[in-house]
Amino acid sequence: MDWLFISAVALIVIGFLGILLPALPGVPMVFLGLFLIAWQDQFAKVSILTISIIGALALIAFVLDFAVSFITTKKVGASKQALWGLAIGALIGLFFGVFGIFFGAAIGALVGEFLAHRDLSRATNVGLAAGLGVVLAVIVKLLLAMIMVGLFAYAYYV
Repeated sequence: MDWLFISAVALIVIGFLGILLPALPGVPMVFLGLFLIAWQDQFAKVSILTISIIGALALIAFVLDFAVSFITTKKVGASKQALWGLAIGALIGLFFGVFGIFFGAAIGALVGEFLAHRDLSRATNVGLAAGLGVVLAVIVKLLLAMIMVGLFAYAYYV
């Protein structure tokens, strides 16, 4: 095995960890690892078309990562302050792992909504929606990354 293949596999493994652990761009790392393996043999086993489809899935996962929490939070009628709280809470939560992002987003949205409307019941609903959005985003990213690897493996071995 050469160093490029080992590096590509390491990127894929670290990418999957990055989906679960914050501060690592998980799905883009998985894509980069898959791209390097395909590039190593000049796209003989995995075509440029297949890599492009995998890249599109990676882009979708990257966009959904940011959008899902905001969408779920906005669906319950969150204020702009709640959305700002969600973003700030999630950023602070980065330092505390997956649970930190979940709780940071939820608490940030809750605090932002409470400051906007002084209604604890409404703020709690918004906070729970924000936390649910974070969990859904992780699940979606994980599923899309597994589909990416599955498509790659199919193209590589068939």
